[in-house]
Amino acid sequence: MIFNYSEAITQYGNAYKLKNAVKKGVIFKQEEGIYSTKKREPEVGIIMKKYPKGVLTGEYAFYKHGLTNLLPEKYDLATPAKSAKLKDERVKQIYVREDIFDYGIEEIIENGEKIRIYDKERMLIELLRSKNSMPYDLYKEIISNYREIISDLDIRRIQKYASMFPKKKMITKALDEEVL
Repeated sequence: MIFNYSEAITQYGNAYKLKNAVKKGVIFKQEEGIYSTKKREPEVGIIMKKYPKGVLTGEYAFYKHGLTNLLPEKYDLATPAKSAKLKDERVKQIYVREDIFDYGIEEIIENGEKIRIYDKERMLIELLRSKNSMPYDLYKEIISNYREIISDLDIRRIQKYASMFPKKKMITKALDEEVL
C-alpha cells in the first residue's frame, strides 16, 4: 500500500515513529513524501498518490486501455486548467478546461492502488481532437483498435462527450467517417 506523508504519519503516529519504521524496514520511502509497505511499487501508483486529483490521459491512457502496445516515456496527466505546474520529469501535464475535466473519469484498482483514468469513450474523443498532433502510425493503430471494439462502447456517451468539446462538428464528422 502506498501512503503520502500525512497518511504515513497517521499510520505510524508521528514523524519520529515514521522515521524509525523506515530505518527498520517496516515501511519504505519511495520518494519525497511517498511511502509504501513494499520495497518497490509501480511508478504509476506513486504518480497517482503524488497527484491524486490528476487523471491519466493521452498516450498512457491508450496504453492502459489496451489500444496500443507502445508504452510512452512519460505519464500524460490531465489537470484542471488553472492548476499549478507539476514539476516532475516523469509527467507530461495536460491542462483541461474545468467545465469538461470531470467527464469520463473512472477509477480502477491496480496493484491495490486507485488509478484515475479517462474512460475509453472520452479517450476516443481525445484521440480525434489530437489527431494532427500525434504520430500518424500511432493514430492509425489506435483508431483501428477502436473500430474493433466499437460495439462494446457506449455510443450515447461518445456523442454526449463530442457535443461538449470545442470543434464538435469536426469531432462528430471524424467519428462518423473514421470509427462508426
